Amino acid sequence: MREACVQLFEEYLEKNQGSAHRALAETIQAAALLGLARTDFFAHAAFYGGTALRLLYNLDRFSEDLDFSLLEPAQDFQLSSCLDALQDEMKALGFSVEIESRGKSLDTPIESAFIKANTRMHTIRAGAPRAIAQRLHKNELCKVKLEVDVDPPPGAEFEVMFVDDPVPFSVRAYSRPALLAGKMDAILYRAWQNRVKGRDWYDFAFLVRKKVPLLLPHLEARLRQRGVYTEKAPLSPDQCVNMIAKRIEAVDFEAAKADVAAFIPSPRDLDVWSRDYFYHVLRNLQFSTVSGKNRHG
Repeated sequence: MREACVQLFEEYLEKNQGSAHRALAETIQAAALLGLARTDFFAHAAFYGGTALRLLYNLDRFSEDLDFSLLEPAQDFQLSSCLDALQDEMKALGFSVEIESRGKSLDTPIESAFIKANTRMHTIRAGAPRAIAQRLHKNELCKVKLEVDVDPPPGAEFEVMFVDDPVPFSVRAYSRPALLAGKMDAILYRAWQNRVKGRDWYDFAFLVRKKVPLLLPHLEARLRQRGVYTEKAPLSPDQCVNMIAKRIEAVDFEAAKADVAAFIPSPRDLDVWSRDYFYHVLRNLQFSTVSGKNRHG
């Protein structure tokens, strides 16, 4: 790996308490984001999700995927058209990766691909202590998933953001209020079957603590796209609060804690989690009704 990537891996290794797998995943995420930024990808798409919160807004939890949304719906968009250039950029940065496109199934608007790298080989290349490399199976793979929503709901707002590592570059990303709208959509209506997604609740609390307002028109657009909000009148803050309160009543927060505990540096920070705590978070939730603003171009 190039020296800048080695240094980044070392930083992530320390932050992840010696987990080579997570350190490599986060290094690959940063390198892949750089690779995409060196194409015209961000002329058509924006970065969002948990990894965007970590890289751009200092969220302190591990996130597995790179999530993107097109700026406008385009059913003919193919992520595969970007992957050869991404592979070349990753190679230039010193990574030996396989990138596999999964395309889009008929029942989802998500295009996806996987970046796969041998964890032990890259850990050795990065000069990690021998004891760390020896704990890894020689065939262990690090997988980073890329997903692009090709049918995004309207009303998001975007910002041009700068990333410093492995070298300085810029990306187009969802604003924090739009990211909070996406998280709230996930909390309210994602179908996780019997598995509660504690990571979404963690991110919700993180953003509210940062006094980020929820971009209400974008949340409304997401809910209308799903067919779960059909009233003629716009979604009001009071209606939104009521929806969240009902969700709080239904969640098993012990299961939510178990879901997210392995992804954060200090699981004891979750001791406070309860219905009462999330009602406290909800009372501090602010709203924004301005949407569609594209900051810095």
